[in-house]
Parts: sequence; C-alpha cells; structure tokens
Amino acid sequence: MFDICSADRRLGPRDRPIFGWVDIDDYRARPGKKLALDDIDPQATPHWNPSDRAAAEERSAALNLRIEVLQELLWAQGKERVLVVLQAMDAGGKDGTIKRVFEHVNPSGVRVASFKKPSDLELDHDYLWRVHQQVPANGELVIFNRSHYEDVLIVRVLDLVPEAMWRKRYRHIRDFEQLLVDEGTTIVKIFLHISKEEQRDRLQDRLDRPEKNWKFDPGDLVQRQHWSDYMAAFAEAIEETSTERAPWYVVPANRKWYRDLVVSEILVQTLEGLQMTFPPAPPDIAGMVIPD
Repeated sequence: MFDICSADRRLGPRDRPIFGWVDIDDYRARPGKKLALDDIDPQATPHWNPSDRAAAEERSAALNLRIEVLQELLWAQGKERVLVVLQAMDAGGKDGTIKRVFEHVNPSGVRVASFKKPSDLELDHDYLWRVHQQVPANGELVIFNRSHYEDVLIVRVLDLVPEAMWRKRYRHIRDFEQLLVDEGTTIVKIFLHISKEEQRDRLQDRLDRPEKNWKFDPGDLVQRQHWSDYMAAFAEAIEETSTERAPWYVVPANRKWYRDLVVSEILVQTLEGLQMTFPPAPPDIAGMVIPD
C-alpha cells in the first residue's frame, strides 16, 4: 500500500484529472496478505502535498458533484446495487464522512443504516439477520455506519462470545458478501484509520464544546482502554475478509480533508466502473410539447 513514485510527488494537484488522480488500489488491502496497521501512518497524505489542503477541498467538491450524477444514474437505471461499509474506532469520522462525501446525493435513492447495540429481538436471531434486512435494493446506494463487522470486533475484544464462535464468522461474512455480489451488489468497505492521539483530541473536543457534548459517550473511554486489542481485531478482520469482489480500503483519516478526498475518489472510481447509462426515453416523445 502507498507505493508513491517520485513523479507523482512532483505532480501538482491542479494538473491532475478530476478523478483518477490516484490508483485506489494503493489503499486496498490485498486478499491473502498480512496487514500491519502500525505501518500505515494515519497522519499521512499519500499522493497529495499536505500543504495544499485548499486544492484537496476543491477536488473533493468536484468529486462530490460527480457522485451526485453517478448516484442519479444508479437510481434512474434501477439495476445496480451499491453497499458502502464504513468502520472506524469511536470518533473515527464515520458520521463526518457520510455528511461531507454524500452531501449532494438524492435521499430518494440513498439510505444510511447504523448498527448499534443489538436489541433483544435481534439477539434472538443470528447476527446477520438484522444486517441482511438493510442491504440495498435495485437502484439504491446504502451506507453502513458500523456493520456486521462489529460481530468480529467488539465481541472479540470484550470477550462476548467464545473465540471458536467469532472465528467462524470470517467465513460467514465472506460467504454473505459473496451472496450479495452474486445477486448484483457492488461492495466497498472502508476503514477510517486514525491514531490513538487523534481520537483523544476528538473526544476532548466533544467535552470542551457545549454544542458537541451530546456526542460524548463515556463508554468510548472504556473502549479506548482496549485500543491495541481493537487494532489487532481490525487488522485480522480486514485480512480475512478483503476479497477481489468485496475489497477493504484503509484510508489514513487523521486529516479530515484528506479522508474525504480519498473516500470520494474511491466511490467515484467504483461507480464509474459500473458503466451505467440512463434508461431510454419513452417512445414517441420527440418534439412533444406539453399543452397549456
């Protein structure tokens, strides 16, 4: 990941195309390869000069407008289904990413599904039961804010189920996602990678700013004590479930502007790859004039 050639470092941001300025495979977790999150700097901005934030924000705005067009195509065509999975530590930027990257999309064709602590009803079923109900239908783009991956993350770290049980879930998840792919769903999974220091600053900001107090959850401090365990759990979950058709992308996310830029680029390239077209117009409308 993040193999940047010297020529790319010299390329000015405004000299690059609106999208395709970077190969998104550079952020992709390779199937079957070990993932060392400690080797990926959450503060880094691969392929982009960190001093040129303004150009990155300008590029993100252009990408967001392209996402608007592509999402309208997705909804109009009504054939493809797109699932975006966002995972991160607490305060990792999932909500902010959704707010900024998808700000122009049509709510008619986009849903956000948030997966919090399971209800009693959900606990009475298998762990994928509540997830399967939220996957996209034809024409929909669905964003999972947290997801089925909580069942190989928090349950592992807090020892909520035996290891023999959660380890089997890697295979379940691969098979579940392959089922979705086989039925026509395009899956993009994104891990927003922040540092422990950045999380501390963001949590402190929630305490220091009254308008953000509502976002502070004392339980986040409990989870923070297990940081190393969570990093190990995320790394193994990504290793075990990043496949050719349901890839994981690891995005350095300390700098919110860079996070938004890369996530937007991943989505645009993925949606462009679907090669969608608007459906044909109804017959005999050429020259039609709506009467007064």
